[in-house]
Amino acid sequence: MVNETEFWTEIRKDIPQYKKRKPRVVPAFTIQALQENTVVAKPPRYGLYKPRPPKPSTFRQFYERGVFPVSLENDSFGAKLSWKVNIEDLDFHHYLPLFFDGLTETEQPYKFLVEQGISDMLEHGGPKILPVVPQLIIPIKKALNTKIPEIICTTMRAIQKLVTSAECVGEALVPYFRQILPVLNLLKDRNLNLGEGIDYSQQRGENAADLIQETLELLEVYGGGDAFINIKYMVPTYESCMMN
Repeated sequence: MVNETEFWTEIRKDIPQYKKRKPRVVPAFTIQALQENTVVAKPPRYGLYKPRPPKPSTFRQFYERGVFPVSLENDSFGAKLSWKVNIEDLDFHHYLPLFFDGLTETEQPYKFLVEQGISDMLEHGGPKILPVVPQLIIPIKKALNTKIPEIICTTMRAIQKLVTSAECVGEALVPYFRQILPVLNLLKDRNLNLGEGIDYSQQRGENAADLIQETLELLEVYGGGDAFINIKYMVPTYESCMMN
C-alpha cells in the first residue's frame, strides 16, 4: 500500500515546479526551517578574540579643550610631559580617571601623554591614589575589552604601576577582579605562534600574554590573603607565584 507521501511524490515528479531544486538556505529556529527543500544556515562566527576598535576617548576631548594642566615639550632627549602645577596638588578624583580613560588611545601624542601622565600621578600621588581606585575600574575594563594587543600592553603596565603605587591599592582591587580579569583569562595563554620566527615584541616587553602573567603575579603579591583564590576563580589556569 502506497502511503500519502509516496503518492504525492509520484504525482509531482513530472511537474516542473516540483522537480528537485537547489535547497534554500534559511535561518535556524524559524518556520522556514520546517519547509521542504531547505537547509539551515550555519551559525555566524562569534569573534571571541576579534579586536573592538575604541571610540575617541574622553581624555582626548578634554586635552584638546586645554583642560589638563600639562603641555608637551621637546628637548635634546625627546618629548616630555611638563606639568603646570604640582602633581601633589591635583584633584586625583578628577584627573586620574581621565588619564586612565585615555588607555584606549593608540595615536600620538595622546598615547605618550596618557602613559607619562599616569606614571607621574602614580609616582607622586601617595595616599591620594587609594580613594580613587573604584573610579579606575570602568576605564580599565573598557581598555581591556578592546582586545587590541597594543592597548592590552599599555593597560597591563598601568595596572602594574597602580598596584605598586601605594599601600593597600592591590587589596582594594580584589573586589573588582570579576570585572577586569575575564579578558585576561581569555588572552593569558594566547602567545603568537611564529614557528621558527622571532617575536620581537617579547624583547621589547610588549607581548600581551607575558605582561598579563606578570600583572596577575603582582595582583597576587600585593592583593593580600584573598587575592590568589579570587584570581584562580576567574583565571583557572593561573598558578600561584608565592605558593610554588
